[in-house]
Amino acid sequence: MTDAMTQIKIRLFIKQDLQVGNSVVLTSKQANYLFNVMRLNLGEKLYIFNNDDGEWLSEIMHKNKKVGELVCVAKTRDVDYPQDLWLLFAPIKKARTDFIVEKATEMGVSRIIPVITEYTNINRASKDRLYAHAVEAAEQCGTNFVPEVEELTKLNFLLNNWPSNRKIMFCDEDKSGIRLALNKDNKGPWAILVGPEGGFSHQERDQFLSRKFIYPTSLGPRILRADTAVVAALTLWQSTLGDWL
Repeated sequence: MTDAMTQIKIRLFIKQDLQVGNSVVLTSKQANYLFNVMRLNLGEKLYIFNNDDGEWLSEIMHKNKKVGELVCVAKTRDVDYPQDLWLLFAPIKKARTDFIVEKATEMGVSRIIPVITEYTNINRASKDRLYAHAVEAAEQCGTNFVPEVEELTKLNFLLNNWPSNRKIMFCDEDKSGIRLALNKDNKGPWAILVGPEGGFSHQERDQFLSRKFIYPTSLGPRILRADTAVVAALTLWQSTLGDWL
């Protein structure tokens, strides 16, 4: 491997099983990235990972412009399983929705669920596109886990079928300065709910407050943009209940 390549930790998310000696066939997109963009050659090494087998050092055994094959050489890290934390958010403009998915992946959520609320003004969210952004974020930030990404779902339907043991941290703009939901004794599976640009309706807020598994929580005295609110909420949760302790 060249000196330039040793300074760059190239990582790819692989859906195939990873064990010593296993052959890994690259997709055309992965082959293009490695051979045309990064200009790797036969015999050079890179890191690959999945959600089950962790991170592995691999070697390029076959290549051309459209296909390629790697072989697993040695395991380097176990899977970085995140906390049992889901993110529920209303989609906003494309670039900012992509930002939310990327930061949620980097900050350690296990599942991402885009939801439709009364004031959601974006009623499309491609599951495949959002998942691709989650994969790219995991490859770049060093984590060995890509969260699940669900189809766009109506929030009412989701809440009506919600598992009773999973608490929801409802980011409530009307609860300035109050952190009712978060304390070190309130462990267990959680989800974070962040609303759309227009906030939640009065009817939605009344519904949230009537459900015992939903905990209203303040993100401070200022109104935050939806993408900023996601990062703030994840920071607050991880520093209180998560793996930042």
